[in-house]
Amino acid sequence: MATVARVTALPAAKALIERLQMEYGPVMFHQSGGCCDGSSLMCYPEGGFIIGDSEVRLGDIAGAAFYMGQAQFEYWQGTQLIIDVISGQGGMLSLDNGTGLRFLTRSRLFTEEEISALAPI
Repeated sequence: MATVARVTALPAAKALIERLQMEYGPVMFHQSGGCCDGSSLMCYPEGGFIIGDSEVRLGDIAGAAFYMGQAQFEYWQGTQLIIDVISGQGGMLSLDNGTGLRFLTRSRLFTEEEISALAPI
């Protein structure tokens, strides 16, 4: 079985990422379990969020690094994150804010077979 990605993006999300990259240059994502905007998926200019020892890099989507807080990862490590886009307002500091669209994290449980083929952290 091929390596299974921990995070993936749907076509609409990839299109918005490409649009933001054209405007801002390289971007990155962070998903935390905080309150307020911190519980939303946030898109920053690359380097716009300081990555510390408590962040886990789950992979890349459309060329953008995707990080999650360690505590959140412990809870969600058995699921694949599927990044989508819906109409609405992004987080205050997220680059999708003001586009009329916002990133949305969906998820699904990995199968037992997929767990054994997960991409390394």
